[in-house]
Amino acid sequence: MRGLDKLTPGWPAKVNVLYDVLVVLMGCFLATLRVVVDDPRYYTLMMVGAAFWLVGAGALRLYSPATPRTTQDQAALTILLLIVTSIVLAVWERVGVIPEKHAFSVTSFGVICFVWMLSGRIVLFAPLREIADPRDDILIVGTGPAAVAAWHILAERGPRKRNVVGFLAFEGEVAHRGLKAPILGNAGQLLKVLADHAVDEVYIAGRTLVHGHEMQALVRACEDVGQPFAVPVHALAFERAQLLGSGALTEDGFLHYLSTTTQPFQYAMKRMMDIVASASGLLLLSPMLVGVAALIKATDRGPVFFTQKRVGLHGAYFDMLKFRSMVINADAMKDQLMAANEMQGGVVFKMKNDPRITAIGRFIRKFSIDELPQLINILRGDMTIVGPRPAVPREVAQYKVWQRRRLSVRPGLTCYWQVSGRNEIGFDEWMQLDLRYVDNWNLKIDVELILKTFPVVLTGRGAS
Repeated sequence: MRGLDKLTPGWPAKVNVLYDVLVVLMGCFLATLRVVVDDPRYYTLMMVGAAFWLVGAGALRLYSPATPRTTQDQAALTILLLIVTSIVLAVWERVGVIPEKHAFSVTSFGVICFVWMLSGRIVLFAPLREIADPRDDILIVGTGPAAVAAWHILAERGPRKRNVVGFLAFEGEVAHRGLKAPILGNAGQLLKVLADHAVDEVYIAGRTLVHGHEMQALVRACEDVGQPFAVPVHALAFERAQLLGSGALTEDGFLHYLSTTTQPFQYAMKRMMDIVASASGLLLLSPMLVGVAALIKATDRGPVFFTQKRVGLHGAYFDMLKFRSMVINADAMKDQLMAANEMQGGVVFKMKNDPRITAIGRFIRKFSIDELPQLINILRGDMTIVGPRPAVPREVAQYKVWQRRRLSVRPGLTCYWQVSGRNEIGFDEWMQLDLRYVDNWNLKIDVELILKTFPVVLTGRGAS
């Protein structure tokens, strides 16, 4: 069950999978004309539809997103998978069943499945997930009564359950006996704890008069690394009393802050652009992707794809996909080549004539073809089209505090570094370019960077 849990964490997701498979089976049955519904060969449509849905949902991690998905995001991915499943079923019916009958209606299948699936998510599974599955990982700074009150609101009584990964203690603070999560250290160790635990938000549950100096330091630390945080609205927690005119106050008694600009509409548009562009790119480029995979397999024994653990939004790990462009034991050889690192700063390894790169690998790296499988990561939600390049964990471990702020946005395929010379610029300048993107982001900048990326990729400028 461990592999299943990675794709469908929690019982609501497992029930959602079963529900969607039943909807696909029902859609196949209802979209088939009665004149041939008794033909056993038409029942293969149901099996093919259910099997393809499960494979596609697993590839997209439809039931276990790397980051929380909005209703619009979930609907877009559902529509995308339904379109592809409908096309597969239409081809199967015409090629593998009875070509002369054509009794399967692709349109009916798509409409039936979409209405039932979306209705199920909105009416049934969204409320179930809010109750059963914590959506965010939270770190609470404080171990006193205020911290315990915050834990009860977040983990038990709140309208949306959160998972409290642990507590940090203020100086001289006595741990309250009501704590139900481990104490991970003291407040001064916040950055170290954040480096070891990817959390969505930090709750600073202290008393301003007593812990004001430490709370100010915590706020500065969160701002330095781009970590979302929350501070108490009041020094006291209230059970029933409400402040008159409290429309601007939050439901959990905390004020929430982000170090990035809040632009909900533009972020929603950015995600929709990611889904449409990555899906279209995978479809249009599929002949080239298949050709590159065949060349890699034919010229060098070993896997076609290279999967590597990378650091994503707020330090969360994900598996990044690339076409393999190096020899199989490239990671083992890297330590022996560190002395030849040409990247100024020493954190990231770059070498112009890297002996680990294969013949076909040098070509696909020059024109960034090796990065194309990351369109799957973008479709899943691990990455975005425009954003700082995802780093490997051991590089992030060497970051200075100000450099960790680049993790406050989702990593991407291209950013200022890609259009400014790539390996021709130093590491510190690279980090400054990423922070320039983080601090000034808007959709206009994304479009400009995408347009600038095409000539860079086509000419191979700055690649190694």
